[in-house]
Amino acid sequence: MQVIHFNAQNNNPINSSADSEKFDAVKNFFQNNSHLELEEILKRLAAPTPKKSFLVFKNNRYISIPTERIAFFQTKNGNTVIVCFDQQEYIVDQSLNQVEKLLYGEMFFRLNRQCLINFNSIKEVEHYFARKLTVKLVIPEGERVLVSKEKARFFLRWLDTR
Repeated sequence: MQVIHFNAQNNNPINSSADSEKFDAVKNFFQNNSHLELEEILKRLAAPTPKKSFLVFKNNRYISIPTERIAFFQTKNGNTVIVCFDQQEYIVDQSLNQVEKLLYGEMFFRLNRQCLINFNSIKEVEHYFARKLTVKLVIPEGERVLVSKEKARFFLRWLDTR
């Protein structure tokens, strides 16, 4: 059986040895990598890029807050609030669930129903009652930030794989 390889750009058969080598390299890559690894690669390629800034309205003007400046998002009195590393606070129009979808999991992690945290705002993590975790932040926060026992394992894995 004869196999004819085609150039994807113009549907012409691959004639040169360089084209043939490229084709063989791609073919070997897909044959040698597991199905799960390929799925992970495809997920990363298909994932939209994380949001780089949030437009907020404060003191009668619009301000763009870059995500690098954001220490965490929290829910306060039914509003989603951005808390920056300089301890400035801004209300954002989206729910915490919507914000979480915009940021994805590389820089931010959803600790609980009230808090979405930036990796760089974590000072330390301690064990807490009943397999929960408590997170100490680089910014003083009035209340403890708890990670539920259901999310604790995923949170520790997220910290470890960064």
